[in-house]
Amino acid sequence: MKTVSLSGSLRENVGKRDAKGLRYQGKVPCVLYGGKEQVRFTTDEPNFKPILFSPETFVIEINIDGNKHLAILKDIQYHPVGDQVLHADFYEVTDTKPVVVSIPVKTSGTAPGVIRGGKLKVKLTKVKVKGLIQDIPDYMDINVSKLNIGQSVKVKDMKFDKMTMLDMPNLVIVDVKTARGVVATEETEDASA
Repeated sequence: MKTVSLSGSLRENVGKRDAKGLRYQGKVPCVLYGGKEQVRFTTDEPNFKPILFSPETFVIEINIDGNKHLAILKDIQYHPVGDQVLHADFYEVTDTKPVVVSIPVKTSGTAPGVIRGGKLKVKLTKVKVKGLIQDIPDYMDINVSKLNIGQSVKVKDMKFDKMTMLDMPNLVIVDVKTARGVVATEETEDASA
């Protein structure tokens, strides 16, 4: 998985009044958990841009007053009216502890069903997986070069040695549907031959 850096500083006080004051200064209260102890820290709101405005999932190297931690973003809270980040939860990761993350789906190849006039639809843009952080890829590549019209790739069709898929097995990830206006089918073509 790709790594981005984020720096922060420890919070001296904890509470609603303190958090409100930090937000007024353009800072975001954050919590890092999953390690030996919870770490409460703050970071500047612009530091979230590379993490939030991307379809990718990242491992985040957090530098808190000189101490480095590897983590993933677990939860984020936004202002109910604007898009201001109010709070973020990070989960510390290690090489030996499995994590649950959602990784983006990308397709490769050309589906024969699309050549015949069908339309390729990606139903799930991200899939939830569990595994060790070093075994989780940047994205899930789905080869669609064998999909005809009416065929699909479901979660249960994906097999991995070192990862477990956590989405429902019958969820469709990618399928090829008949496009409107396509009347000719293989059966009518065969009949006219």
